[in-house]
Amino acid sequence: MSQISEAEAVVMDVLWGEHPLGADEVVAALAGRGWAEPTIKTLLNRLLTKGAISASRDGRRYLYSPVLQRQAWVAEQSSGLLDKLFDGRVAPLVAHFSQRGELSAQDIAELKALIEGLDHD
Repeated sequence: MSQISEAEAVVMDVLWGEHPLGADEVVAALAGRGWAEPTIKTLLNRLLTKGAISASRDGRRYLYSPVLQRQAWVAEQSSGLLDKLFDGRVAPLVAHFSQRGELSAQDIAELKALIEGLDHD
């Protein structure tokens, strides 16, 4: 599947949240972004071409549903980020956020719990 752009990911997020939706419903969901209706319809068409969504006829309109699952997209994006910025390693990523003071006490507690869970497998 072709790479999904940031704008296309915003449209996907709407469809991951609820589907199937008509183009008018996607436009309404994205009203706060200031995008024109033709822009959103172009993004839907691009996603169709890429195979990220499907369209089924419902009378005179089409209903759109995601084919690409959010979990698969997140895994692909996070793997690409790790490879690009941190040589495919998670520890330098966590260290980066730690050094910048961007890990909250809750983040640290959750990371510790995850690591402890790994140690007991």
